[in-house]
Amino acid sequence: MILTYGVKYYDGTTTYGGYSDIMVSDEHFVIKIPDNLPLDGGAPLLCAGITVYSPLKYYGLDKAGMHLGVVGLGGLGHMAVKFAKAMGLKVTVISTSPNKKKEAMDHLGADAFLISRNTEEMELAMGTMDGIIDTVSAVHALMPLIGLLKTNGKLIMVGAPEKPLELDAFPILLGRKMVGGSNTGGIKETQEMIDFAAKHNIVADIEVIPMDYVNTAMERLLKADVKYRFVIDIANSLKPF
Repeated sequence: MILTYGVKYYDGTTTYGGYSDIMVSDEHFVIKIPDNLPLDGGAPLLCAGITVYSPLKYYGLDKAGMHLGVVGLGGLGHMAVKFAKAMGLKVTVISTSPNKKKEAMDHLGADAFLISRNTEEMELAMGTMDGIIDTVSAVHALMPLIGLLKTNGKLIMVGAPEKPLELDAFPILLGRKMVGGSNTGGIKETQEMIDFAAKHNIVADIEVIPMDYVNTAMERLLKADVKYRFVIDIANSLKPF
């Protein structure tokens, strides 16, 4: 894998990413964006979108009627809800923030909302989910999530906490449960994801910004002050030649 910026390309040059005014790419790595998919709302799909779409497909959590839990309602989490609902799944958002319930259910269409710190709510939902997509990058408890899974259920990690998380083997053994991970998807699957998004009118919730707002946007990102992705308007940020 060669990342789009900050790494060495085959010829020894450094990749500079998508902030350039012009760039050249091998056609194999180009994704065709359907005409009905907005470029601004579609841009985060190439990262956040494929990050949640790929594990849903790979781990077989894309079958209509399945019950999926989504841990965390941020850039990744809100995309997981949108894709899962378009696939016909029942979706429960699991969060530490009660104030996100209205957003999850009224705006994103989740079927249920659990406060992870509410032991009574969590206990009532034990053993009800076919799979869980965990998008949280902060240190958090995994065992309550394992408990939400049915026998043969799958907990898939797409967030990346800085410190190791505690995982008890016995609940996994007794329920023949799986803890897996996923990072991103390949070109073929990314094109499949984009086509699916265009068909179902799925875009990211975004805030469009000019290039000179980037430093402020980074400060806001550290405070989680964005719903849910900043998108830089490259075309209108370029100075005329």
